[in-house]
Amino acid sequence: MTIHTPARTLVFVHAHPDDEALLTAGTMARAVAEGQRVVLIVATNGAAGLTSSGNERSLAAMRSSELEVSAAAIGVHRVVSLGYADSGLHAEVLDGLAHVDRFTVAQRITEVLDEECADVVVGYDPCGGYGHPDHLAVHRAVRAASVLAKKAPTVFEVTLPREPIARAVRTAGRLHITPNDFDAHSFDSAWTPGAEITHRIDVRKYWNEKKASLRAHASQHQADGQIRTLAVLTRLPKPIAAKLLGTEYYCLVSAPKSAQTFDTNAASL
Repeated sequence: MTIHTPARTLVFVHAHPDDEALLTAGTMARAVAEGQRVVLIVATNGAAGLTSSGNERSLAAMRSSELEVSAAAIGVHRVVSLGYADSGLHAEVLDGLAHVDRFTVAQRITEVLDEECADVVVGYDPCGGYGHPDHLAVHRAVRAASVLAKKAPTVFEVTLPREPIARAVRTAGRLHITPNDFDAHSFDSAWTPGAEITHRIDVRKYWNEKKASLRAHASQHQADGQIRTLAVLTRLPKPIAAKLLGTEYYCLVSAPKSAQTFDTNAASL
């Protein structure tokens, strides 16, 4: 995948602070390095994230500060926080994003797309990745915003290949290293089948930026002494990190006929 000149504006929409670090930080850093304008929209305050008990009262403020550090590490030109409540893993927060009308959220995203005259908008796949209700809400809202925008942007959705993740989760279940109530088969329908992924972005040269973005979200590194995924990823040796995190994955959803932003036959950004 190749971003062509002249410079374009890419808007990435994420559900929580730290989602940008996990899924798109490398792509964003590469786009910035290649002269593109990158805008990051984060829909929720992340206050329902898992963290140590001492952080819970001030978690939303902490995560806002962490987001700013992450965005600076990537080189993002503008950060927009919509400020919705984090719905929690099962949409248990009743005033959370998952319970807000999709067109209300879409209109706020559309305002940014119009202000930026965005060429590209990036949301989540139809599964919301692993099915988090806020990710599903962002998926729906971005699809709607792309239609409402004055200038029709090219729409991509970030994802991961389903098959290796499903295999890894089932293996973890057989080895009894997941919680007893964890349903390994729930990942059989998560993310996107590999054959349906249209763009694989090589971000290995941008591992330092991605690592700094992951490190920025320190409140999500552990919960009362229990090490979480973000912390593990920042400690990976570079060769392993390149293999596991050196590619970011997208599906092209729609593109105006005149759009020349991406070469859809290429394998790298």
